[in-house]
Amino acid sequence: MNTSNKLKIFNDPIYGFITIPNPLIFDLIAHPYFQRLRRITQMGLSYLVYPGAHHTRFHHALGCLHLMQKVVRILTFKGVSISQDEENALYVAILLHDIGHGPFSHAMEHSIVHNIDHESISLRFMEQLNREFKGQLSLAITMFKGDYPRKFFGQLISSQLDMDRSDYLKRDSFYTGVSEGNINSERLISMMNVVEDQLVIEKKGIFSIEKFLTARRLMYWQVYLHKTSLVAEQMIINVLKRAKILAQQSVELNVSSSFEFFLKETIDNTNFDSHVLNQFSELDDYDIIAALKSWQNHPDAVLSNLSARLLDRKLFKIKFLKKSQIPEALKQLKNNCLKRINCTKDDASYFVFSGTIKNTAYKPYDDGISILHKDGTISDVIDASDNLNLKGLSKTVKRHYICFPKELL
Repeated sequence: MNTSNKLKIFNDPIYGFITIPNPLIFDLIAHPYFQRLRRITQMGLSYLVYPGAHHTRFHHALGCLHLMQKVVRILTFKGVSISQDEENALYVAILLHDIGHGPFSHAMEHSIVHNIDHESISLRFMEQLNREFKGQLSLAITMFKGDYPRKFFGQLISSQLDMDRSDYLKRDSFYTGVSEGNINSERLISMMNVVEDQLVIEKKGIFSIEKFLTARRLMYWQVYLHKTSLVAEQMIINVLKRAKILAQQSVELNVSSSFEFFLKETIDNTNFDSHVLNQFSELDDYDIIAALKSWQNHPDAVLSNLSARLLDRKLFKIKFLKKSQIPEALKQLKNNCLKRINCTKDDASYFVFSGTIKNTAYKPYDDGISILHKDGTISDVIDASDNLNLKGLSKTVKRHYICFPKELL
């Protein structure tokens, strides 16, 4: 087989040239399952806040592959034994780690399907690809599931210092223009080592870890949990909720066949079979946008109202309140909604609703980030650092909010 035409490069705005290490990786990238990621935005509806945030899961997966190649080079240079099979499995696992994302990434993760997350769907995609590629993904699947005995492989794929986070913080910072998230991934990787098959960071890299954790906290508050992104995500969830009810009442919705399947069927972990997987592989952001464009003129007042608001960026207002203030605020706003939007009492919940967000930048000790000291001892970064702010990053911060149309004020 001629493999020379498969060892191509991608020009990435973050890292420059990204190389494809072997023909198997090329074939996986060329597969329709992976090409679908070109049509899945990395940051959901965040482009409604940050106009540049139109990058895709395809970009992100290639970035993770690039960083993983750097990790392998650093670790092997430091004397860590990594076989060719282990190296290839690492590349496959990190390349495909997000292949199970649905339209708009996290925004609709529990609306299209129920009680099954994107990691579980990624695993199903990998198992299907493994059958197509005659078992070449078996070791990658073992690593992805965290079952490989050499634990650091799984930590590089999924942990609090994995290549996933190392890429998305830097990439999302670049595309949003939020400079606080611009971590030094090169420095982080150069400080990595392995002790007894556990991933560690050499002590001289501790300041880079502090910056990494602080950047993650800031990116969550400024970007991922930005109030406008948050309300847009809740609105699109409500659009799907309404569409599902109408579809199950046999109301005509004019959507793609794959989208129609998920609107009419209730899919969860118990019935997500190969047929459902094929339907899911046909679904992307374009199905949802096309549906919204059609639904803005739909006879159902709730569906048309919400769809038009999303398309025209006439988003609900969001207010953060104390938890004790939420019930009274909801009651008052729903009463206003009945008078001003001409909706029923049941329909008011599509326009006035509440929720809670959480942010924990770091979870110490249990699978935390380990620091390797010069004397050979290992400790958690919380204990190794003299930065008192790191202890604060390990606390879960909750914020409660209500959403409602601005005209209700």
